[in-house]
Amino acid sequence: MNYKKINNLLGWVVGIIATLTYILTLEKTTSWWDTGEFIASAYKLQIVHQPGAPLFLMIQNLFSNLAMGDNSRIAYWMNVGSAVCSGLTITFLFWTITALAKKAYVSLSAKEEISEGNLIKIMGAGVVGALAYTFSDTFWFSAVESEVYAMSSLCTAVVFWAILKWEAKADEPGADRWLILIAYVMGLSIGVHLLNLLVIPAIALVIYFRRTSKVTGGGIAKALIIGVIVLAVVLWGVIQFLIKFAAFSDLFFVNSLGLGFGTGATFFTLLVAGLLLFGIWYSWKNVKPILNISLLSLAFVIFGYSSFTMIMVRAKANPTLNNSDPDNVFTFLSYLNREQYGDEPLLKGRYFDAKPTDVFETGNIYRKDGNKYVVAKKKFDYTWSHSTLFPRIYSDKHESYYREFLNLGPDEVPTMVDNLKFFFGYQIGQMYSRYFMWNFVGRQNDQQGQGSFTEGNWISGIKPIDNARLGGQYALPTSELENAGRNTYFFLPLILGILGAMWQFKKQQRDASVVTLLFFFTGLAIVLYLNQTPLQPRERDYAYAGSFYAFCIWVGMGVIWIADLLSKKVNAKNAAIGATAVSLLCGPVLLASQNWDDHDRSEKFLARDMAKNYLESCAPNAILFSYGDNDTYPLWYVQEVEGFRTDVRVVNLSLLSADWYMKQMMHKVNDADALPLNIDPEKIKDGVRDVIYFSDMNIPGYVDVEDLLQIMLSDEQQYKVQLQSGDWANILPTKNMQLKIDKQAVIANKVVPKEWEDAIVDTMQWNYSGGIVSRADLSIMALLANNGWKRPIYFTSTTPEENMIGLEKFLVSEGFAMRLMPVALAAEGEVSGPITDVEGTYNNIINKFTWGNIAHSKYLDPDSYRYISMYAGNIFGETAQNLLSMGKNTEAKKLVNNAYQNLPKRPYLMSEVFSYTSLIDAMYKSGEAEKANEIVKRNLKFLRENMAYYMNIAETKPNLEFRNMRFGLAAIQNYQRVLTDAKQQDLLKEVNQIFETYRPLYEAASQ
Repeated sequence: MNYKKINNLLGWVVGIIATLTYILTLEKTTSWWDTGEFIASAYKLQIVHQPGAPLFLMIQNLFSNLAMGDNSRIAYWMNVGSAVCSGLTITFLFWTITALAKKAYVSLSAKEEISEGNLIKIMGAGVVGALAYTFSDTFWFSAVESEVYAMSSLCTAVVFWAILKWEAKADEPGADRWLILIAYVMGLSIGVHLLNLLVIPAIALVIYFRRTSKVTGGGIAKALIIGVIVLAVVLWGVIQFLIKFAAFSDLFFVNSLGLGFGTGATFFTLLVAGLLLFGIWYSWKNVKPILNISLLSLAFVIFGYSSFTMIMVRAKANPTLNNSDPDNVFTFLSYLNREQYGDEPLLKGRYFDAKPTDVFETGNIYRKDGNKYVVAKKKFDYTWSHSTLFPRIYSDKHESYYREFLNLGPDEVPTMVDNLKFFFGYQIGQMYSRYFMWNFVGRQNDQQGQGSFTEGNWISGIKPIDNARLGGQYALPTSELENAGRNTYFFLPLILGILGAMWQFKKQQRDASVVTLLFFFTGLAIVLYLNQTPLQPRERDYAYAGSFYAFCIWVGMGVIWIADLLSKKVNAKNAAIGATAVSLLCGPVLLASQNWDDHDRSEKFLARDMAKNYLESCAPNAILFSYGDNDTYPLWYVQEVEGFRTDVRVVNLSLLSADWYMKQMMHKVNDADALPLNIDPEKIKDGVRDVIYFSDMNIPGYVDVEDLLQIMLSDEQQYKVQLQSGDWANILPTKNMQLKIDKQAVIANKVVPKEWEDAIVDTMQWNYSGGIVSRADLSIMALLANNGWKRPIYFTSTTPEENMIGLEKFLVSEGFAMRLMPVALAAEGEVSGPITDVEGTYNNIINKFTWGNIAHSKYLDPDSYRYISMYAGNIFGETAQNLLSMGKNTEAKKLVNNAYQNLPKRPYLMSEVFSYTSLIDAMYKSGEAEKANEIVKRNLKFLRENMAYYMNIAETKPNLEFRNMRFGLAAIQNYQRVLTDAKQQDLLKEVNQIFETYRPLYEAASQ
């Protein structure tokens, strides 16, 4: 077999190994975060959150057909789609490594054979580097779920491989077709994710090295500048300004010429196409090759980018999921620009403590209105009292974190030194270097790291080093030692990569600089561009996967460095074989053995089951308010894909403040009717009542919500106040609200359990909790005024109280959702959590709820096991206690046994150990002492070991475990009480010993 055949065969082999690995470990249904939205939107070709991923959705839609009509398998096959894309990425990575390595032994134009020893080294480098990336932490995570990052990585891999193919064939006729392919793939990749575009500067350098007769520092700088300019042209010119010009062309054609919507955009599109065609013809006719290839590349980038037409086409069809409703060119422009999320300052901006000194207009925001575009509102920006170049600490929402991180006093003014300290310490250290080390050194555990010594740090497995950094490594609890997310690589993959980089910089300086550029632009350059604020809602390592891809090229090259070293002692063939074997063990084999358990999602179903539990908590035809991504996206998935409980109208409160979403709620979807808001859409369109301010008019008593709505929705000036800007705006005149109750309607619609009918109040009275009224708040008020108790109203149990407009005391828990009921069951002045419909909740738990296989799954991720505290404490524990207080001992026993069967047989968090108290107590009281003792024993072991771990860390490090230790101390006292009541003397003795150990902490807390 010749080089080409071996190279092709091994490339496909490693790709198949990767694909099979990902298929074996992928999640069989939806996962947390964006996957639920992507799967639902891909299945029905709907519109996802900004800036969209239309090509990804269309390709995943093809994979959905492999389910053969079985809706419960659609998510599985879309996850397979990501696995296939990831496997192909590994294949192209292999070919990239071998192409680079081969150049060290055979020149691009040479035809001589490669020696056997060199052939083994080259192939060994490809296998080791490709499989190292296969089993790396970050890439594996994205490879097994229906998210854009797997397909985006494939685009990056194809583009980088293609430029090396061009390099090898650049002197052949027609070689520039590889550049056209690269342009087209980049255009297509925009419809997946923008990360692929960051390869452009590295491509520019490859082209320069191949075409220049003499490499100079000035030439390299010029090539890099051109590469960055091309990146900017695509990122801003093609993606944004083409659409912006189309939008303002449409504005002229519609408003000035009186033509229909879209005519100006169509004219501009034809104009651009015509100019490109003319330019291509002109460059061909006049033999201008650089202009020709540039215009052809631009044309193919735009052609690939045209996948975004799917967004506007489907938006006009008004599908169920229609994020931002980009059905005209201005809303489409806003969608592409991610205006919903705001901008981070990059070159110049404020410090977090700065105050605005002036405000100025920066432009208009347009909306369709009748047959014209009108100005909905103005865009504004501010000048600040305290600003800087290269702003990194700019968010006033995170002032307390900045001050703590930077050791700034409450009135201390931040400086550029602090700015840079945060950049290097947090943005590079915490949000990039930590992720890099996860992939090539080791990971402490799978918990999200926010700066403590016990969560989400990198570790090596070499105790003296890890202990010096983090402390406590000689007192690790069993829960840490057995944590599937604890992966230790002993620096070996990192060392391999460093050795590979050393070899390449010594033997292939040009290629090494290209790989370095790829490494930088897909890593640290993203850090610079994202300018992330602290306390992100999730880990962001997926954004830097391209950087880890580049480093794995060097991991592969490490084989050659070792082989060259061994060849001084043994023959070249044996040296190559030995180096490959050693590198396989130190790289892919080690990574696979450590990472398999925490990347195996094949037994996880909780995201899907949680969504079903939310819906099963609701009565027929309910309205369910959700809030966060992990509440909402799985709900969209089970309704849109699996067709589960489509009678329930899911309303996301964080989107409901947008005019487009509020309008969508006024239309029926699936089996769920529109929300009965009875608000004229003209009164809440963009720029109209975006925010209603509270202005206390000293109105005595409580005011009917119907009257408040009339005031807030009125266009009459008598109901408005004048703002400092001179504009007139509606106001909320009082926070004291009430709703008169039609008891007969409440009873007729079975809003409350029969035994609670005497507790129905004549009037619901509450105090509005916000300082402003958003469209979401307005919608809830309108729903109260117009629903007439015909449809049940629920909030998910995880919805923040501030989004409930002050209605918390009227919410009744029915499991995973809380139902709005006009009842007064709590004693006057009593403050407590939501009331529970005990019998309704019991019925849901026993007959409806499912638990995501959390009791038997080999691995649970943090987004799954963080719910166990709620299950043990609220769902099972409180319900069992309520059943016991009602004398329903048989039901309580059945419930606690259900809990025992469905909850994991190990604790994960200190808060979970604390939350188990009520369930354990109910187990003892219902006669299940043996099971209760089993849970107490394992929880006490967890508590004892982890408290000792925290104390050990505190001997050499700042004590950052106050929250966990408070949970532990509170749990000790609760267990003392429960075990005393249950007369469990042996366990009580053990917990008393723990109490005595930590008595000084209790005494310190009481002082």
